[in-house]
Amino acid sequence: MDTTGIPHRPGRLPVLGDLIGSNPRTPLQDTVRLGRQLGPIFTRRLVGLELVFASGIDLVTELNDEKRFTKHVGLGVRNLRAVAGDGLFTAYGTEPNWRFAHDILMPAFTGEAMRGYHPIMVDVARELVASWDAKDSADVSADMTRLTLETIGRAGFGYSFGSFEREEPHPFVTAMTRALRFAQMQGIKLPFVRRALAGSVQQNQADIALMTNVVDEVIDARRHDDEPGRDILGLMLSQSHPETGAKLDPVNVRNQAITFVVAGHETTSGALSFALYYLTRHPELLERARAEVDAVWGDREPAFADVMKLRYVRRVLDESMRLWPTAPGYAREAREDTVLGGRYRMRKGDWVLVPLPLLHRDPSAWGPDAESFDPDRFEPAAVKKRPAQAYKPFGTGERACIGRQFALHEAVLALGMVLQRYDFTPDPAYRLKIAESLTLKPEGFRLGIRPRTTAGARPAAASQTV
Repeated sequence: MDTTGIPHRPGRLPVLGDLIGSNPRTPLQDTVRLGRQLGPIFTRRLVGLELVFASGIDLVTELNDEKRFTKHVGLGVRNLRAVAGDGLFTAYGTEPNWRFAHDILMPAFTGEAMRGYHPIMVDVARELVASWDAKDSADVSADMTRLTLETIGRAGFGYSFGSFEREEPHPFVTAMTRALRFAQMQGIKLPFVRRALAGSVQQNQADIALMTNVVDEVIDARRHDDEPGRDILGLMLSQSHPETGAKLDPVNVRNQAITFVVAGHETTSGALSFALYYLTRHPELLERARAEVDAVWGDREPAFADVMKLRYVRRVLDESMRLWPTAPGYAREAREDTVLGGRYRMRKGDWVLVPLPLLHRDPSAWGPDAESFDPDRFEPAAVKKRPAQAYKPFGTGERACIGRQFALHEAVLALGMVLQRYDFTPDPAYRLKIAESLTLKPEGFRLGIRPRTTAGARPAAASQTV
């Protein structure tokens, strides 16, 4: 792409580019700070690699045009192919298994399918509540990761990670966290820095092998079932493509399984953690959300239809994902030679990164108070007034997240259940710190917790085995 005329940070050096002052542990936050200074389009050059970022609503609206642009699989996403191969998230657009798997898996996310997942989601949330009843404080991000990992494991694959029976995370989580960090850090051009931050190639290979072995065990166990079921894994093993009649090959089944386990819990756990952070920093909004839960659910566990009635709780999650979208960006690639914004020439295959925390804070779309937390931005009337492309936490176009409804139902349900049961005491000294891998989470965020004694609280029910 011709970057002539695109702003960049002052003081760029001939070889190092913009490396001085950059923190390899926080590349997204560095980009956000830079974007606030430079505007809706800018570049960063890091040891010979020049990246173009576009965050203004007008430019992003163009980039999201599926006729002109498509998903670009590059940088950290491309590096994840060592983990997930041609899974839905990491597949190149030209690989046939993307469309093939997408068509086969669509029934896993219908309303009927979601209704089937609901009791499992309630049961796992009940286990979270039981674990919190035995504590007076919680490591929020860690516990939300336990919740979402267990939910996708059971609901999607009929497999329990035993998340609430362990003091330490499941080995899959430890291996996955390192593998995500390794993939993210491969863009660092200085080998000694990359090794220090990402770990060794040998450790990464061991982590991938552990993840693969866990998933293979789950798949092998299901293959021996007489009835494969209608969850994600059951569909992958039993369903034929509606047009060709072909089935997914075994390697792609594994790739898709790894993709869903990783993507299906990492982003949702971050969204829940950020939502609790913002609610506990805004007590008046927390009480408004809790009042809605009490009014709609009372002291009972929610039925499937009750979850979608928590409209304000959903807006809290939307606003949390606006400020800190846990899948923090995507890249768009030109299908043909084109001109972006009437000014920036792009050849076929050229690509641009969209950093979502900047798009989601664009004052021209969100107003002068775009940095503040206000769930009422997502009232229906306010949504209608905003540009359609201003909010993209699940990606865009045909490659947007297939599991969006699964994630939202799970998140609203879980947030509603903890608001229903607990009072929270935030640490007044805590300042939000963002942990970056390929996803975002609050780092070191703990809350004091105690069961409520007021109306709406309910005792923890005994855990049920699913």
